[in-house]
Amino acid sequence: MIKHYYLFILSAVIILYQASCVPPGNIKTRQLIFSEDKREEIVNTAKSCIGTDYQSKGSTPDGFDCSGFTMYVYKKNGFNLPRKALSQFYSGKKITLKYAKPGDLVFFIIKGNKISHVGIYTGDKNFIHSPSSGKNVSYASISTPYWKKRYAGAATYFR
Repeated sequence: MIKHYYLFILSAVIILYQASCVPPGNIKTRQLIFSEDKREEIVNTAKSCIGTDYQSKGSTPDGFDCSGFTMYVYKKNGFNLPRKALSQFYSGKKITLKYAKPGDLVFFIIKGNKISHVGIYTGDKNFIHSPSSGKNVSYASISTPYWKKRYAGAATYFR
């Protein structure tokens, strides 16, 4: 009887541990929060930031880094994204570029082997992002060799 009790407790602990290790992107209530009509507002907010200086760790119109930019745009439209690009990727619903629509996020591996850059998709393989030091928020194309080679995936927060 005691062995069964300990086996039950051990099983419960394992189940709870595994549940705590689920990446945030698997939590359905967190993935899909916007209705489709919000896409244009997201893109328009992103467009309004074009020309803003890149600023390391920036997340305001005074200056943006890439994830600070996407976080700011989404916050202006009613949703708090995580701060880091990798966390933004995992907390959204993964989609292929074929199914990406304006307002979705696109992700890139710039250095190392994990996602380190994010932008807001505008359609036709174009996106708006805050690229790097000395540059401004601007458009870029996933079709260019630089971005195509570094493309890692897309995620949506839309229903």
